[in-house]
Parts: sequence; C-alpha cells; structure tokens
Amino acid sequence: MNRFRRITLTGMIGAIGALLSARALAQGQGRLHGPLDPAEMDEHIERMVKHLAVEIDATPEQQQKLAAIAKDAARDLAPLRGQVAETRQRAIELLSAPEVDRAAIEQLRATKIQHADNASRRLTRALADAAEVLTPEQRKTLAERAARWQGRRHWG
Repeated sequence: MNRFRRITLTGMIGAIGALLSARALAQGQGRLHGPLDPAEMDEHIERMVKHLAVEIDATPEQQQKLAAIAKDAARDLAPLRGQVAETRQRAIELLSAPEVDRAAIEQLRATKIQHADNASRRLTRALADAAEVLTPEQRKTLAERAARWQGRRHWG
C-alpha cells in the first residue's frame, strides 16, 4: 500500500475513534454497571467529539455532523450488547450439555460471525461518513495522531 493510502486509511481510522468509543458505550463498556441510557450515551459522544474537534480544528458544523454520525452508529450498535450476552449464554448451554451438538455449535458460530459482520459494516459506514465531513488536512492530522496511538491501544 502506498504512503498516501496508508495515511488516508489511518486518518479515517482516527476519525472513527469517537465512533469506536460509541460502540463500547453502546455495549456497556463505558461503566461498571450496565449500559448507558441513551441520554448518557449522547452526552458522552458530544464530549468525545468536542475533544476530537479541538485536535483537528473542526468547525461547529463539522462537530455537529460528527456527533450525529457517532450517535446514529451508537444507537444502531446498542442492541449488540444483548446479542453478545445471548450468544455467551447459548455457548455455555451447548458446552455443558451431556452430548456435543456440533451442528448447534456451528450455527452459533455462524450467527456470531453475522453479528460481527453487521457491526463491522455499520462502523465502516460511519467511518466513511465521518471521513467525508473532514477536510484532507484534518484527516491527515488524525492519521498522525493514530500513528502515535499505534502500539498503545488495542482495537480488537
């Protein structure tokens, strides 16, 4: 991959930082006891976008658009929390059954992969939407920031 594509990709990944935070919040990882309610999630996203906006010198209009993109993605991803818990419970049931049901285990795996694919598609769409809001210079700034993050954060 050439340098320009790497920088562009890294910049877009940086732009999605707030969106990944939104995903974590939607899944309840932002606090110790359960998921945030929608108002708390929106408030947190607003703070994250404001922080990001300072670093890239985003306009108020860009901030508003980025916050809307992140909030929409978080709302779309919020139901995944329940799906994760259901999948975990089903796996425990299957693995503790007297007999191994390979077909049911495979079906559970396929369902889990489908959930992950749906989440990935939604995050990718939000990433592209966020990238379109930013200028090339802002994306470059985010790419540089993301390069500094490399090795310090694990996104998976």
